[in-house]
Amino acid sequence: MYRRSLLHTALLAASALALAGLAQAQDFPPKKSVTMVVGFAAGGAADAAARLIAKKLGENIGQSVVVENKGGAGGNIAHGQVANAATDGSVLLFGSVGPLTIAPHVMKLNYDPFKDLAPISGGVNFPNVLVVHRGAGVKTLQEFVALAKKKPASVDYASSGAASASHLAGELFNQRAGVEMVHVPYKGGAPALQDLLGERVTSYFAAPPTALPHVETGKLIPLATTGLTRPAYMPDIPTVAEAGFPGFEALNWYAFVGPAKTPTAILERWNREIVKVLGDEEVRKALLHHGLTPQPTTRAELAAFMQKEYAQWGKVVRERKLAAN
Repeated sequence: MYRRSLLHTALLAASALALAGLAQAQDFPPKKSVTMVVGFAAGGAADAAARLIAKKLGENIGQSVVVENKGGAGGNIAHGQVANAATDGSVLLFGSVGPLTIAPHVMKLNYDPFKDLAPISGGVNFPNVLVVHRGAGVKTLQEFVALAKKKPASVDYASSGAASASHLAGELFNQRAGVEMVHVPYKGGAPALQDLLGERVTSYFAAPPTALPHVETGKLIPLATTGLTRPAYMPDIPTVAEAGFPGFEALNWYAFVGPAKTPTAILERWNREIVKVLGDEEVRKALLHHGLTPQPTTRAELAAFMQKEYAQWGKVVRERKLAAN
């Protein structure tokens, strides 16, 4: 009798959990419009990708998905905001490599990306491209390194913010090339690019979507890309590895996360919807046209990837003895 009672209780508990999960799944899509938060100013790579994905997501779920740009502190303001946002599935974060896996090593944050944010799916990745303005007087990576060595600490590089992917790409390059470029952080890729075009900063490890139009007009000179292989849309530009620094790799990536207390059923549903959008042929073509490679994943795959990136960039931060600017 006692065993039957325990079994009955266990079955009731399992049924209650199943019903709760079903109820949460039926709450999808959220009754109010969905906000997709981007941690950088409008006009950059993250913004371009987010708007493409948000449009298709909205069409698929029959609910508006609004992109909200929340720049500042290298994206950390946006990440902290979403960590404390509503947990009903109405808030998504198009999170980035910097705040999710670099910033925790560099600065004191008001959130923990591994405790306060829940992985949903990978988004996009891409190599950066090192570009300089025409007035820099260099056309190859070797000439750029020679300039940086000839004028120590007088050659600077822009980034989309302290502890961002472009910041760490520059620091990794400093380490590998034996130079000391000065870091100049901005509130996003768009303002960094504007100062580069205005020749107020020498160089920038830029996202291809923002840099390539100016490369095509000749306003910016591309020196090298930061992946291990040349992207199809930049076949004539060597990689940093090819140009004299074997093994150099610094990919930029964005992924979808949400508040950690969001019900699992809702997170899983968002995963399915995002993976579906990233697999859509029109969306894929549009992203690839902008130099962004779709990177859909399971929730577990994204969690493991974030841990790997956290360990890799932590090593660079320690070796370079970095602190937030």
